[in-house]
Amino acid sequence: MVAYLRRMDSYAEVTYEVAARVATVRLDRPHARNGYTVRMADELADALDRADRDESVRAVVLGSTGEDFSVGADLASGGFEFETGDGPPAGWLEPAGRVSRRIFTMNKPVIAALRGASVGAGITITLSCDYRFASADSKFGFVFTRRGIAPEGGSAWYLPRLVGMGTALDWMMSGRVFGPDEALRAGLVHRILPPDEVLARAQELARELAANTAPVAVAVTRQMLYRMAFAPTPFDTHDLDSRLVGELPTNADAAEGVQSFLQKRSPEFIRRVDTDLPSYLPWASE
Repeated sequence: MVAYLRRMDSYAEVTYEVAARVATVRLDRPHARNGYTVRMADELADALDRADRDESVRAVVLGSTGEDFSVGADLASGGFEFETGDGPPAGWLEPAGRVSRRIFTMNKPVIAALRGASVGAGITITLSCDYRFASADSKFGFVFTRRGIAPEGGSAWYLPRLVGMGTALDWMMSGRVFGPDEALRAGLVHRILPPDEVLARAQELARELAANTAPVAVAVTRQMLYRMAFAPTPFDTHDLDSRLVGELPTNADAAEGVQSFLQKRSPEFIRRVDTDLPSYLPWASE
């Protein structure tokens, strides 16, 4: 996925800002209810990659401007970037998956702040986020079958893992739209909040994670959960656990975690994701 990224100097359909070690990336087409476009997909993927590579950033919030997160593909904006009739060029990746894949590979936690409509690509791109906060006026829909198409963004892989196969079948086969209470009961979202508080509360959680967790430990833990939780046995995970725990005597962050706890102070972790991730992690070469 990273190899497909188009490096960008500026953004037209998203915004990017960093404050208090938190990067906030917002979909920014409020006049179109943040309808999803190919350009938006590439800008989001670039912004997320930028945040992931910036060692001063410790967590990411994915939000929006306007009253909706995204109503899904902007059907009025035209088609994909290939127009020849011969289909996509070699290596082409559909636009929603460009974002969900980049979030999946992140070393930093990603919190989605959803308000209003999160439909189609407007929900599938968030399924690889670690948290999803929803507004009390939010609505969700995997509406693909009602448009005559199959789901995208890798959502057929992510959604059953979040809510179970039965609920995923219901939502995806019917394409019906549902509200925040059903989403919360099923485990799609973590919290329901007043619309004007969703983004701020997501940023609050991001700052808490930045202040209290070690970046290397978060990166390893996040990827272990996503990549190893559904292995057929726990043995490969235990083997990796053993290597990681075996390094505790030389792990400066582990020593700082213990000392800061005993001394009742905030931790000051020094290990960096760009230099200190273990080279033997199974996904290290990706």
